[in-house]
Amino acid sequence: MKQAFAGRDILAIDDFSKEEILQILESAKDLQSNPQANSLQGYILGSCFFEPSTRTRLSFESAMQRLGGNIMGFADEDVIATQKGESLYDTMKILESYVDVIVMRHTLEGAAQLAADSIDIPVINAGDGANEHPTQTLLDLFTIQKTQGHLDNLSIAMIGDLKYGRTTHSLARAAVHFGMRLYFVAPPSLEMPKEVCNFLRDNKIKFSFHREIEEVLHKVDILYLTRIQKERFADKQEYIRLKDRYKLTASDLVNVKGNLKVLHPLPRNEEIDLSVDQTPYASYFSQAKNGVAIRQAILRLVLGQH
Repeated sequence: MKQAFAGRDILAIDDFSKEEILQILESAKDLQSNPQANSLQGYILGSCFFEPSTRTRLSFESAMQRLGGNIMGFADEDVIATQKGESLYDTMKILESYVDVIVMRHTLEGAAQLAADSIDIPVINAGDGANEHPTQTLLDLFTIQKTQGHLDNLSIAMIGDLKYGRTTHSLARAAVHFGMRLYFVAPPSLEMPKEVCNFLRDNKIKFSFHREIEEVLHKVDILYLTRIQKERFADKQEYIRLKDRYKLTASDLVNVKGNLKVLHPLPRNEEIDLSVDQTPYASYFSQAKNGVAIRQAILRLVLGQH
């Protein structure tokens, strides 16, 4: 199974079977206990971020460096030749000559697929517009598995911007492998997209829509909060109206399930109060830390160094 990953693009969570997902999680677990410091020595990662990123970009770069590999790329579209009119296709064809694997974030949905179709080295989707973010979902699943001891038949509430939140789209789609029960908490204008809901229905995954966190707080194993994403709104007045719609505080976490964990893909704005950080339920910083091991596992697998 490991060999099946070599040379493979990582574009969408749907591309993986349950067994493949569990293989990646197991590889990440092994790397946390047994670092492979020089296993990617001589390899170069192309870090291509056409859209701002902190955790995803830095965790991929940390993962590559910890494995002995090198990095080249950019964190700002303004510094590359697309500002001179160069197409994404041409940019990828040039980078293919310089690196062994490309990690790419882009503002446009489908950009990662276009890049993968353009070149022969592996492309890893680090987020394409409001579409998907598969490596975030893998680290989310890794965190859930570590905190709950398993992934099957858990109840998960996703809260906030579910329309534009690519992390929630990918996590919801991954739920089909594990029989999860999903609760979607969002204002009407930011509900989970119909295509994701139809996918869940087709795969017999139970889900429901809610407006308030209090409706689901005592029912779930995982609270997965997301920020209201200012950069996705054409109507800035609507953003101002919704930006403080949800806020979880430590005082809310009363009579919840003992195994409850609060996750967030970060960055947070006002949706998780600092008081939550001091509770045993807060797992969003360890969630971010887990991104390094997951991305180490992915890089090793797609480069055939397992």
